[in-house]
Amino acid sequence: MMFQNMQSSFCFLLLVAAIQCLLVIVFGKDNYSRGDFPPGFIFGAGTSAYQVEGAAFEDGRTPSIWDTFAHAGFSGGASGDIACDLYRKYKDDVQLMADTGLEAYRFSISWSRLIPDGRGPINPKGLQFYNNYIDELISHGIQPHVTLFHSDLPQTLEDEYGGWLSRKIVKDFTEYAEVCFKEFGDRVMYWTTINEANIYALGGYDYGFTPPGRCSPPFGVNCSRGNSSTEPYMVVHNMLLAHSSVTKLYRRNYKVRLKDFTEEANYPSTQRGFVGFSIYGLWCVPYSNATADVVAAQRTNEFYTGWIMNPFIFGDYPSVMKKAAGTRIPTFTKYEAKLVKGSADFIGLNHYTTVFVKYKPSSIEKHSRDFGADVEAEYSLAALKADQYPVIPSGLYELLEYLKEAYSNLPIYIQENGQKTPRNGTLNDTSRIEYLHAYIGSVLDAIRNGSDTRGYFAWSFLDGLELLAGYVSGYGFYYVDLDDKELRRYPKLSAYWYANFLKGKNSTNSTILQVGNKLIPINKS
Repeated sequence: MMFQNMQSSFCFLLLVAAIQCLLVIVFGKDNYSRGDFPPGFIFGAGTSAYQVEGAAFEDGRTPSIWDTFAHAGFSGGASGDIACDLYRKYKDDVQLMADTGLEAYRFSISWSRLIPDGRGPINPKGLQFYNNYIDELISHGIQPHVTLFHSDLPQTLEDEYGGWLSRKIVKDFTEYAEVCFKEFGDRVMYWTTINEANIYALGGYDYGFTPPGRCSPPFGVNCSRGNSSTEPYMVVHNMLLAHSSVTKLYRRNYKVRLKDFTEEANYPSTQRGFVGFSIYGLWCVPYSNATADVVAAQRTNEFYTGWIMNPFIFGDYPSVMKKAAGTRIPTFTKYEAKLVKGSADFIGLNHYTTVFVKYKPSSIEKHSRDFGADVEAEYSLAALKADQYPVIPSGLYELLEYLKEAYSNLPIYIQENGQKTPRNGTLNDTSRIEYLHAYIGSVLDAIRNGSDTRGYFAWSFLDGLELLAGYVSGYGFYYVDLDDKELRRYPKLSAYWYANFLKGKNSTNSTILQVGNKLIPINKS
């Protein structure tokens, strides 16, 4: 099937606008525009290295745990060996970002591309690629937001000492971060150390369905190694320690403070950046009004969100978690608690949907439970339509309210939010527009009620490799034709909608021009 590119579509609009056709106003009763958001608020989109870069075995890059996981037959039997080939096509993709009107772009650095052995020598070609990538973004007026770890630990560190299961990772991760600060920090202001640590730990070390695929019966799937009872708690603990070590390094050696303006010669570099941490924001509401369900929902939110947020704000895990997990959850020393507390300049929030929670007491002995048994709850989703997320924007609003009230209203960037659709379905992704319109509106509502939310990144810019579904479903504004050796990109309807919104148009002022069986966006103003 031949798809029109963006330029030809606009020309087509000029032609058909002169003839009589059906105009349909789309989506949502709430009328808002880009200008309704406060000064300094940014809009963008994101991807991650393994999901889009490709060139997995080229120019010095070595395998990550995600490579190993994918080649073992997971990720829907797909891999990121080629993916979207952004490694070669980054200039064209940045131009698409500029055409779409992105103000910022979130991407991750492949640790094993930059430092192939996990520590030690820097790969010159990897360094050159990321320098060129960042420069290209900035030359187009797009603010880079960089994630240091997005599920792709160098396999060599996993083999050597178990990766995130070992305290040794703190030193190696800190040294890797310092390379990034030294090499890119003059142009990058926003650093996220670790992507959604809570779900990384559960998927990779409790249930075993994400890298590195560790788990133990009866909790995980096809478990051959691991301990679901203890390892998720150990991994998050080490991630928090690694993050706080990186933040300490940045603030001590790189961050400009007011007094430093007279002392800059004492510092190897002077930067004005911020170091944050990403969580998966699963919002939980009670299945019924029964007291047990209400308490279970509160408890589940403390487990999923408080697991990360409590240490950052209070220096320790929630008491409900410590009581449930007992000795299976590590403890912070006084020094570690002081280091972790206050170490997040902002929180990156990844949110997709809301779940309904029922109380479900566990019959498993306390010492051998896993995270799920510790929570003592079961979850259900609202009815799915065509394997898509239900549109429940109130969940994001309530989650932002919860973070504001319970956790000192730390600055927040929505780093992932988006709707999945069948990858080879259609370019007319009206369900994605409906989803984005609703959720962006909920962010605005939360800001108006005092939430210190400072940015929104749609997931994702391109249809890349998805962790669980491979190339079966996609989240992108742009479809990538994997059957085309050039891997051509084609804008979906949502790309036009987002571009119109970013140009300051009212979201409800966007209309759809229907010509035959084609839907093409047009703006009334």
